[in-house]
Amino acid sequence: MNNKTDMLNSRSLTLIVMAILIELVATFLFLHNRLALALVNTTFTLVILLIVILLLKFSNKNSNELRKDRQRLDHIFDTLDVAIWSHDLKTNTLLITPGIENLYGYSLEKFYQDSTLWKKVIHPEDLKVLEERERILSLGKTVTSIYRIIRSDGEVRWIQDRGIPTVDERGSLIDFCSVLFDITNRKESEDRYRTLVEMSPDIIAVYSRGRIDYINEAGCKLFGASNQKDLIGKPPSKLIHPNILREIKDNELDLDDSKSMMRFEFQANRLNGESIEVEMTTMPIFYEGRAATQIVGRDISDRKRAEHTIQHMAYYDVLTGLPNRNKFRKHLNEVLSQSTNQKHAILFLDLDRFKIINDTKGHTVGDQLLQSVAKRIESAINNKGMVSRQGGDEFIILLENKDTEKVIEVAKSILREFATPFDVDHLEFFVTPSIGISMYPADGEDEETLIKNADTAMYLAKERGKNNYQFYSSKLAELATQKMDIEKWLRRALEKDELKINYQPQIDLETNEIIGVEALLRWHHPEKGMISPADFIPLAEETGLIVPIGKWILKEACLQNKKWQEEGFKPIPIAVNISVRQIQDEEFIESVTRILDEVGLKPNLLDLEITESIMQDIEKSTNVLNQLKKIGLKISIDDFGTGYSSLSYLKHLPIDSIKIDKSFVDDIINHSTKGEMVKTIIDMGHNLNFNVIAEGIEKKEQVEFLKQNQCNIGQGYFYSKPIPVNDLEKLLSRV
Repeated sequence: MNNKTDMLNSRSLTLIVMAILIELVATFLFLHNRLALALVNTTFTLVILLIVILLLKFSNKNSNELRKDRQRLDHIFDTLDVAIWSHDLKTNTLLITPGIENLYGYSLEKFYQDSTLWKKVIHPEDLKVLEERERILSLGKTVTSIYRIIRSDGEVRWIQDRGIPTVDERGSLIDFCSVLFDITNRKESEDRYRTLVEMSPDIIAVYSRGRIDYINEAGCKLFGASNQKDLIGKPPSKLIHPNILREIKDNELDLDDSKSMMRFEFQANRLNGESIEVEMTTMPIFYEGRAATQIVGRDISDRKRAEHTIQHMAYYDVLTGLPNRNKFRKHLNEVLSQSTNQKHAILFLDLDRFKIINDTKGHTVGDQLLQSVAKRIESAINNKGMVSRQGGDEFIILLENKDTEKVIEVAKSILREFATPFDVDHLEFFVTPSIGISMYPADGEDEETLIKNADTAMYLAKERGKNNYQFYSSKLAELATQKMDIEKWLRRALEKDELKINYQPQIDLETNEIIGVEALLRWHHPEKGMISPADFIPLAEETGLIVPIGKWILKEACLQNKKWQEEGFKPIPIAVNISVRQIQDEEFIESVTRILDEVGLKPNLLDLEITESIMQDIEKSTNVLNQLKKIGLKISIDDFGTGYSSLSYLKHLPIDSIKIDKSFVDDIINHSTKGEMVKTIIDMGHNLNFNVIAEGIEKKEQVEFLKQNQCNIGQGYFYSKPIPVNDLEKLLSRV
């Protein structure tokens, strides 16, 4: 090997050193981080050392010194991860450094024995590289080729081959040198980086000198480009706002600043002009030896839309699009904080009987109805205030800088809007509002007080017949407090055994015989004394307490009736009032059947009294009543004439009796019509084969009138007020 090294002339060495320097510069350009710079500096130190040794080798030295220099040179070649191939074509002399063994995995001797071995181990797919390489070398030009080889152990490695030709004056190739580097790690790193970049769902791009130097496929898709050629080399000013590009440019050379990474969220443009929301991070880098900016970004249009949706949902009602509770209260607080000697009004609106529609027709119809209601309220307000939906069927309206007269005009306008029916899914619905009104500052100076007082006034509107408006007053606060107290007490009344049942006899008007009794609930509070049913029954309906209370009444009445029979009294039916809320209970029929079985009472001795409000859900009510009728119960319509009866429906219901309301019985002697309405009800009842029972009889004249018009059953104070069970048993004993 030393003899062959002697054949290496100074010109070849110089070319080789130059080739190594070129490769190191290329490596430097590829590696941009500070660690890479340190590695390159170290390699340059080795190269300088190599040059010094080469110069020493050809200086005037004795043979001993030359031998030592050659040894040093051999050591350097052995340690460098590089192989040198030099071929003098004139003398056909081949020189190969030992580094080729590390690169190719074959011994040095095999390369000397077969000078074409380096071609034979090139990967078959890369043989085409040799044709271009030979063409360039024949022109006397330096060429760099990159190809794969298959080592003796089967491992595939990437080789960078720098060929440096030498030509004579006639242009003939006289020798050439190749510097071979193993770039597998670099190549695989490049491939991994390229794969990650191209497969990334995010935009990855390089920007410098006002142009896009590189952009991956995701970036092309995001900006609507069919391929990279549509964007690379083009200015991005049509895609990204100039102000952002200016900030990037100012930051481009700030490589040593730890804060040089920048983040943006902005609206960008696609090539077709469509706007998109983009999130982008930029970092100054070197790219191909020049200052540039690397960009990583993504399309956040969906996220922005979601954020907008969430923001909208936080302040607007999804169903109606109106401001919701949060938006309304925020706005009201802003108005109140800026008010100076101005009057404002809060209108709390609740729909009457909406729950019945929602429960009977389903939530889809209910939602459509609420949407129509919202539009009508907005139409009535006509941009004079803010309309909001608080939830369910409750709406709140803020009227700014309005006196009482103006507020009344708006309230009346709302009522007029509800005068015509709503058409939903080809069905007509009559819905009315109850409106409570509070005024600022008279009825409160903060949003919570104003809304609470308007809500209180709304309940007064409901108590006064619904479909009207009421202003708040201090007396209402007392009533609201009383109502809350009653509800609180009522919830404990069953537990504390405060509820009792009184009984009022039903009389045959011709014979004065007791032919039935009605069970009536009474409540004796230990501190407040007797509480009127008119005060707590509607509240029980509203809160749902009527369901457990109703079951208790039904069972107690059946037990008492059974006890009377066991004590030898004549069997008579007992009437129990049933609310619409109980009929809507899915377990109602089952609970009635279970009570009858447990008590052992015959079904025909139980008379369920229902009100005309069942007409609001005639389909379900008819189904429930038919099932009850099959069991054998008697069914009566209570307070007939005061509700929503329709004769077309009434004649199809399985009814045994109708009860004339006390208000009509009073008209027999206290009204100019002299009982004409009672006559009409009696005639209608008989024509439909119903028994007719008159309630609230208090005078002899009423009894005579009823008998003359063939109403033979009645009850009222004329005969007996509702009395405890012991007193009723005394009456029964006389029979």
